[in-house]
Amino acid sequence: MSRHALDLAPFRGLRYAAPDVDRFIDDGSDVSRLLAPPYDIPDAQEARELQRSDPHNAARVTLPFELTRESHPRYRTAAALLRRWVRNGVLAQDPDPALYVYEQITPDGTHQRGLIGALDLSSPVRPHEDVAEAPVQDRFRLMRATRANLEPIFLLYRGGGGAASRAAQGLPRQPLFTARAGDGSQHSLWALTCPATIAEIRADLAGRSALIADGHHRYAAYRKLHHTEPDPIWHRGLAMLVDSETHPPHLGAIHRVLPGAGTGPLLERARSVARVDPVPTLTPEIEGPGVVLAAPDGSAHLVHGFDEQTLTTHSPDRSARWRHLPTSVLHQVLLPLWGVAEEQVRMVHDSPEGAVAAAHNDNGTAVIVPSLSVNEVYAVADRGELTPRKSTSFGPKPRTGLVMRLLDRPPEEPWSTEPSAHTPP
Repeated sequence: MSRHALDLAPFRGLRYAAPDVDRFIDDGSDVSRLLAPPYDIPDAQEARELQRSDPHNAARVTLPFELTRESHPRYRTAAALLRRWVRNGVLAQDPDPALYVYEQITPDGTHQRGLIGALDLSSPVRPHEDVAEAPVQDRFRLMRATRANLEPIFLLYRGGGGAASRAAQGLPRQPLFTARAGDGSQHSLWALTCPATIAEIRADLAGRSALIADGHHRYAAYRKLHHTEPDPIWHRGLAMLVDSETHPPHLGAIHRVLPGAGTGPLLERARSVARVDPVPTLTPEIEGPGVVLAAPDGSAHLVHGFDEQTLTTHSPDRSARWRHLPTSVLHQVLLPLWGVAEEQVRMVHDSPEGAVAAAHNDNGTAVIVPSLSVNEVYAVADRGELTPRKSTSFGPKPRTGLVMRLLDRPPEEPWSTEPSAHTPP
């Protein structure tokens, strides 16, 4: 395998296996008590609710923030909990290495299938979004403490219906399980263990490249572990790879909430660099770069028509396409104009109404950000540029807890926090 090939290797998946877990999976309606969204989706209250929903919920190890208030002990607490789950048989490794096919069907009918495997970190993978150091360090410490990849990053590739894509579609056998989560989405998992099938998949992927759809901070943490830890177990990271031509992803927006910021003063300052017009809806048609400011009372104003010289002055080293991204306008022009630091901003995925409700609770203002298209994201990444962080919300995102990757000895052997001779791919 070429060092610069897109390489997704089979691994022995770590999955829920306890009898009480089987009852939840068979029933289907209670599976949400075990699975969790990616770590950066729930807010603090939602994280607490996930952790309280079941003693084995995956958020107890991916979001250990509520377990202890101290920084480093919380990672050790998560590691100890994961060790206990493995020791008690709540989680068990599959007997054979596999590439896993993961299918998601959402309540609105979106159907997505992807391959989950151990990604070689020398693979040609392009980020499209900038990252912040704090969440990278958080995931770095968690993975180093647990010696596990607890949730896959989400990658897209242009597969053109090749062998890898066909292998994910032609699955006549029964899945390992099919379950329906509390939000109505259906989740199914298959294990591909045939050496010939795996070889065909890896050969097909070898000539391709991938784009990070979700998981930029986890990927950066993978890279940091790869470069700072001597153990070869860190040369790979858990990833789900989806052919975007076979299964075009949903691309939503990530809206902002500015706590304590009055809408009137923000609009007044915005008028110095753009047009401000009242709009009857939170999601109007927008030509050119623009965002919608929504007050807690539901009134909304479109901020658009930015002067090109203003955009160039604030981002002189960027392409015109990058400068016209709505998040570029927000982060490069408006937030500095308003005197709002990025760390003060709250994020709300997908729901404009949810952002307005959060603004009402925070006595602030919601910034409704238009979503990008998949082609826009590919175009930015193809030029080697990075969008401002939290510019996109690709979906459906893989649920955490379906399959994890353990980096130490298999569970039937004594657990050790020291590097082991067993180094799965």
